[in-house]
Parts: sequence; structure tokens; C-alpha cells
Amino acid sequence: MRYMLMHKLDESVPGTFEPTPEFQKRMGEFIQEVAQAGVLLAAEGLCKSSEESARITATKGKTTITDGPFTETKELIAGFGLLEVRSKEEAVEWGKRYVDIFIESGIDVEVDVRRVNEGPA
Repeated sequence: MRYMLMHKLDESVPGTFEPTPEFQKRMGEFIQEVAQAGVLLAAEGLCKSSEESARITATKGKTTITDGPFTETKELIAGFGLLEVRSKEEAVEWGKRYVDIFIESGIDVEVDVRRVNEGPA
């Protein structure tokens, strides 16, 4: 089963999208551990919405393109990890360990653990 961990941050909080060297070191070690466990398929952090971003919205057949920054967004997806695991519980356990890295750095974060729709079996 594939699960995506998506972490969301409030980019209005100064420094949230500018990780410290200590945070980067801990995150790198965690990513290496997940990779060595054989469950990591992909992982990336995202830039602030002010850095070459756009939002495309379709409402009632009309498409609107809005350039960043997205000031009205308090919970902006800031990165993701894609895991191949045996169960939701395993994905949540990796997710809790992922959150611990933010906690250790004093960063408020929200992580969604979502199963990937892999189509019909």
C-alpha cells in the first residue's frame, strides 16, 4: 500500500520555510532511515508560495490562475513523502516520527497521512 505524508505549515510565521542547519540534519537522517527501511518512494520539501508558484482554480467551468504568494492560506502544503508500507498503522508510525522532527525544532506542523488511490485491484 502506498501512503503520502503531506506536511502543512503556516508560511506567515517567520522562518517556517527556512529550516535551520540542525533541522536539515535531523530531517536528512530521518529520510535516510526511511530509505534504508525500504519504504521511501519519494520525498521533497516545497518552496514558499511567493517563489514561482501559481494556483489554478476551476469553478463552474471557469478557470482562474492566481500567482503566489497565497496570503489567505494558513495551512500550506510544504512538503511530502511517499511511502510503500504494509498498513495505515505503519504509515502513521512513520508520520509520528516525522512530526517529532518538527516538534524538536519548535515548529508547529500538521501532517496528513493519505492512502494513494492505486485503482482497481
